[in-house]
Amino acid sequence: MGILETERLIIRKFFRDDWEDLYEYLSKESVVKYEPYDVYTEEQCKEEAINRSKEEEFWAVCLKETNKLIGNLYFYNGGPKECSTWEIGYVFNPIYHGKGYAIESVRKILDYGFKELNARRVVAMCNPKNTASWKLLESLNMRREGHLRKNIFFKYDKEGNPIWNDTYEYGILKDEWL
Repeated sequence: MGILETERLIIRKFFRDDWEDLYEYLSKESVVKYEPYDVYTEEQCKEEAINRSKEEEFWAVCLKETNKLIGNLYFYNGGPKECSTWEIGYVFNPIYHGKGYAIESVRKILDYGFKELNARRVVAMCNPKNTASWKLLESLNMRREGHLRKNIFFKYDKEGNPIWNDTYEYGILKDEWL
């Protein structure tokens, strides 16, 4: 895992001391609304930064000028290696929304995946209500390949019942990207 650079961003491995910037956005309900976890406490962010610093699939997205962590990418080959199918995900601090940082970083990691890691296919999943997320994927020419109905839940209602959600599935092949 190296360091990736764009015009405005550094995309790197997490550091233990990234916890404060991580807390700045993972402590917000609006940020974790569609994620498989609830808001994080300061202590949980300290632990999460340590965990992410040991894992290959999480990438810290930082402003080049200040090295401030403004979001993170998830990029992982979870299936059999010979399938070369990677999954992409992203979460960003809302203070930095609308500035093109998410698309800039996702574009860079996709380029890295296809050119350096020899990915054959990259997939992404998002909640259909998360309009910003699926619009980002479509702006990168990822193809909506499915709409799964009430296929997954991460949270429960007040009575302890699962809150089922739909999922959009997206994909792009190496030859389509290049």
